Amino acid sequence: MLQRLEIATQRPLNRSRLLEALQLLQLDPRIASIRAELQPGVRAEASILEVQVKEADTFNAEAFFDNERSPSVGSFRRGVTLTDLNLAGLGDAIKFSYANTNGSHAYDLEYTIPFNPRNGTVGLTASYSDTSVIAPPFDRIDIEGKSFSGGLTIRQPIILRPSEEFALGLTADYQQSQTFIQDKGFALALGSDERGRTRIYGLRFFQDYVRRNPRDVFAVRSQFGVGLDVLNATTNDAGPDGRFFAWRGQTQYVRLLAPDTLFIFRTDAQLTPNPLVSLEQIGIGGARSVRGYRQDTLLTDNGIFVSAEARFPILRVRKVGGVLQVTPFVDFGYGWNNNELPEIQDSNTLVGIGLGLLWQMGDNFSARIDYGIPLIDVDSGDRTLPEKGVYFSLRYSPF
Repeated sequence: MLQRLEIATQRPLNRSRLLEALQLLQLDPRIASIRAELQPGVRAEASILEVQVKEADTFNAEAFFDNERSPSVGSFRRGVTLTDLNLAGLGDAIKFSYANTNGSHAYDLEYTIPFNPRNGTVGLTASYSDTSVIAPPFDRIDIEGKSFSGGLTIRQPIILRPSEEFALGLTADYQQSQTFIQDKGFALALGSDERGRTRIYGLRFFQDYVRRNPRDVFAVRSQFGVGLDVLNATTNDAGPDGRFFAWRGQTQYVRLLAPDTLFIFRTDAQLTPNPLVSLEQIGIGGARSVRGYRQDTLLTDNGIFVSAEARFPILRVRKVGGVLQVTPFVDFGYGWNNNELPEIQDSNTLVGIGLGLLWQMGDNFSARIDYGIPLIDVDSGDRTLPEKGVYFSLRYSPF
């Protein structure tokens, strides 16, 4: 914090620059409140800046329950996330998450530490998951999968203001997956080797932009990814492998129309000239994509997703700080593969409309249920709630 203020108090002292630095510190989740007073110094050309800071509680635990996983491994997911935003007192953040379904386990670990006073950070990530297909009739075959990924990310804001941020970053990562039938490696995914293994070494250059004011927030992210032919990366003479180039772009716009009344617009797109292995494809359909369809109804090389949602308050319970909102929405998704992959069965367009209810009690508890109606039929079954267009989620944090 002192290093950030040193930049803002360089000679000659600029009060606007100092105020901006204090506002940025107030936005830091590690700081609960900050109070500053600029006083005359002993010499006429000197000033004394007195700053009082109250640290925020940086530890948080959250339990979550939802049905946002694929029915093939069990759609009902439960898990816990532990976060500390100032682990060693260096502004370093660590996050651990564990989740499971009846047919899967997933572990995720993230660690980020700043390396300069301009919010530049270095981050490390590691993930591991194992899955078992439990959906009939494939549950009789004993199909399993294991995957691991790790990455190193450097991110540096270029523009950093209380109302605006633009940052550049680079990620180097490694992904590996393998599928098994009756405990023996077996090629089930396109692009995998004869033992069902897929390995990817990737470089991803990304750009983040956020603009915020009291009425709305606009965020956009662009990423260019390259699969490298290094070490033992998966390579094939034909079809998808670990060599690729892809662009991914995401946007979100949130507008406050009235107290607790919001309009939310989201887009997600991926474009590539190459056939991709499943680890790199874009999934369309599900609770966070086109509602009314099961998770990843479409898994394709290229894809476009657009969603519009409104939130209107219908009940407030001030004693507990609770608000109930009704959430009408419309979602659209379109996906297509490149020539070397088989054609997508059924329709490659998904459209869903629906209605949801969202209950929130401050930052500690939220519960949501959505019902999506598919406007374009696809053959995806109706055994589970997500396949029937019903999605729910609960989040609880005791701190």
